[in-house]
Amino acid sequence: MGSAPELSLKRSSSKLLGIRAIEYLKGGPVSFKTHQAIVLIVTFLAYTSYHATRKTTSIVKSVLDPQSSDIGLSLPKKNRISSSVLGNGWAPFNESDGTSLLGDVDVAFLSFYALGMYFSGHFGDRCNLRIFLTVGMLGTALFTSLFGVAYWANIHNFYYFLVVQMIAGLFQSTGWPSVVAVVGNWFGKSKRGLIMGIWNAHTSVGNITGSLIASAMLCNGWGWSFVVPGLMMAFVGLMVFFLLPVAPESVGVSREEDECNSPKKSGDEEVNEPLLAPENPAEEEPVGFLEAWKIPGVAPFALCLFFAKLVAYTFLYWLPFYVSHTAIDGKYLSSETSGTLSTLFDVGGVLGGILAGHISDHLDARAITAASFMYCAIPALFFYRSYGHVSLIVNAALMFITGMFVNGPYALITTAVSADLGTHKSLRGNSRALATVTAIIDGTGSIGAAIGPLLTGYISAKSWSAVFTMLMIAALIAGLLLTRLVMAEVAAKIEESRSNRAPECSLDV
Repeated sequence: MGSAPELSLKRSSSKLLGIRAIEYLKGGPVSFKTHQAIVLIVTFLAYTSYHATRKTTSIVKSVLDPQSSDIGLSLPKKNRISSSVLGNGWAPFNESDGTSLLGDVDVAFLSFYALGMYFSGHFGDRCNLRIFLTVGMLGTALFTSLFGVAYWANIHNFYYFLVVQMIAGLFQSTGWPSVVAVVGNWFGKSKRGLIMGIWNAHTSVGNITGSLIASAMLCNGWGWSFVVPGLMMAFVGLMVFFLLPVAPESVGVSREEDECNSPKKSGDEEVNEPLLAPENPAEEEPVGFLEAWKIPGVAPFALCLFFAKLVAYTFLYWLPFYVSHTAIDGKYLSSETSGTLSTLFDVGGVLGGILAGHISDHLDARAITAASFMYCAIPALFFYRSYGHVSLIVNAALMFITGMFVNGPYALITTAVSADLGTHKSLRGNSRALATVTAIIDGTGSIGAAIGPLLTGYISAKSWSAVFTMLMIAALIAGLLLTRLVMAEVAAKIEESRSNRAPECSLDV
């Protein structure tokens, strides 16, 4: 064993440059709690930037393809939108098949995102997550900006946009498995649903940020709507490289301080143990792809997320376009105003994610909560389509409610549920499964996320009512896929209730 000064020197040398700078400014070592705060803030900003760059295409759609589909709007001809409201568009998206081409670009991005997700989870459990995440962010920043460069380079080749989005999708897939695994390394299981529900607000915050920035940049040229979010992501990527500690062990930080200051509950409850706490880290082997699929609950939640993300991503990519092409109180909104209004869907999503996490913690029933939210999304979708045109206030209120019920289960499944299953008791304490399980669940969901916008691109040309019917059916199927797990949770609750009443009855006798 080395001497105390040698151990101190080794720990110091393992610390990141950003952590050393904080220690220099602070005049002392960074505590375990401070490291946790850094992890939360940096991963929050990282995934916020992922979604900010992902959101830009939905804002720019109405500028690239300003033509309105007259079919399915059910409005008088005098109220239908004219091309003068939105401009002349950008070839090749301003042709008669422009809406379908935009759908093809979306599906190209999301297909490669879904494909890359499976590989990212595999690599995430086997390499340095900080480096992996940094490369993914810088690559995403580059190819997001390249899409916007077409504006100044006067590029009108459809395949340029298609290939750029494909590669951007691959880089985007590095984000989710990485940030969930890093947070899992640092935080305990107590109130996981609530904590991750709040932390998962980065998805909606990113969508809102991307919408506001892209909308604000449109007046300067649509290229800036891609380049500015791309530059922001590159900056956050450098923050990740210099500041993000992947795990306590990777930076020589001990959990002793956290454990000493936080008493544990007795019994089987694990309150302050880390999500990933292997007994023999050196002997662990990463969990295989097929083995991860066999973990109880992974398949039904993954398939549920397929349909949940189909609904959520249809709104993510098409809501601003839908709003700008729909008369609200007899008037059409500009692209900028439509993009800003669409952020209310994500604001509702923040509340939905927090509520779903809190309710599932309180009930200790993830499946019941997720299924209930999906069933509530069905009438919300119906009312938004049927009455969203009445007035701006009605549209905003119904959009907020729809976002709450659509994004609530999506947030719950991709965070708390993934963490639960990634540390399932069947793994016997193996810590090297979380990124793989997260990637399987979110990757399967991302296939649905690719299909939804693709179908919308074709169906919306004929009828937006048909699009909303598709979304309601998808929400119903998502809820039904959890039926077996819901029944198991209900049975467990009934058994628990009987067990609690048994001692009371014996005392009465």
